[in-house]
Amino acid sequence: MTQPVWHEFASPDTLADALAGTVAEVLENAVQTRGHASLAVSGGRTPVLFFDRLSRCPIPWRKIIVTLVDERFVPGDSPRSNARLVTRHLLQNEAARAGFIGLYSQAQNTESAAREASAALAALPMPLDVAVLGMGTDRHTASFFPDAADIDTLLDAADGQAVRSVNARSAGEPRLTLSMKVLASARYLMVHIEGNDKKEVLEEALTVPPGPATPIGAVLAAAENPAHIYWAPTR
Repeated sequence: MTQPVWHEFASPDTLADALAGTVAEVLENAVQTRGHASLAVSGGRTPVLFFDRLSRCPIPWRKIIVTLVDERFVPGDSPRSNARLVTRHLLQNEAARAGFIGLYSQAQNTESAAREASAALAALPMPLDVAVLGMGTDRHTASFFPDAADIDTLLDAADGQAVRSVNARSAGEPRLTLSMKVLASARYLMVHIEGNDKKEVLEEALTVPPGPATPIGAVLAAAENPAHIYWAPTR
């Protein structure tokens, strides 16, 4: 595995500025090169400041499509919806002009929703230009949870469907996630974490063989391009 590149910052504020600047530059270059760009982002509390900074960057948002790395199987108006989070904090200001493809739909179950989301993403040129991952202290990333019943299949980069359904007790709700194939092929793969505890977890995960117990390590090992880790201590 090519070792990821670490970028360390003094605070979440300086990290958010740097991460937003890098993502904006990559997206703008992609538009100039290919006429369009794509960005997949994660949910949770950590990326909110980054979303705010990125939303204010004056890049050609009309030619950029935003999607989600993963999503809870909840309606878009739920406080736990990643689509709701992204709409409120990223798709504002300059970025209000961007397109958006969510993963949730009012399907009968997550398997059907995953098929519908995969069909929607078929209109999105692959590979993704940028994918920004998070990570939990249990070493999960996207919705690849170590206790998912089919974690071995989820971590198979050969899987052809763009969106997979996930059921794991530790995840709470059933989930939808971009596949390993989609994430590993991203032109620019980034991991955004904050806090000494997560830094220690990720450093340890990178020292052991990638597998179901360390999904973050499995994703980084499968990455087709060197990943970039953005870290800062918490406030």
